[in-house]
Amino acid sequence: MFSEGNVLNRTTALPRLAWAGIAFVGTLLPISSFADDQDVRDYRSHIMKTMGEQFAALNQISKGKAPAADVATQAEVLRITAGVAKVAFTPKVLGGEAKPEVWDKWDDFSKRLDELVAAATDVSKAAKQGGVAAVTPKLSSLSCKGCHDVYRVQKK
Repeated sequence: MFSEGNVLNRTTALPRLAWAGIAFVGTLLPISSFADDQDVRDYRSHIMKTMGEQFAALNQISKGKAPAADVATQAEVLRITAGVAKVAFTPKVLGGEAKPEVWDKWDDFSKRLDELVAAATDVSKAAKQGGVAAVTPKLSSLSCKGCHDVYRVQKK
């Protein structure tokens, strides 16, 4: 079991936040200005996988299976990545794991991403203010299933 005082993980938090900041700055450039269609699909996939990995890390932390000291960092990276997701889907590039409905029903898809960003922001704020105890009950607000059922190609 990990404890709040795990010094090693506190020393790795700043580099993680630095990389998250670099990733965020990279999203300020329009994706389509430097990418072909496959690059756009790959980037989109990386963003979505990152969100899944952050959610998984937060679940591990909430169960005491990963360092509690990392909760604020993981939650902040999730918040940043959720904000980047909308940018990643802005170019209408079909394929990958995204169904055409993403762009056919853009208003709904975009609204769902905005709701995810709001939930991730809430989780990040809770992590900074109350640690694991404050985050754990909020993790259910980050469900991906509703969007995946409608907008993601089912894995075979």
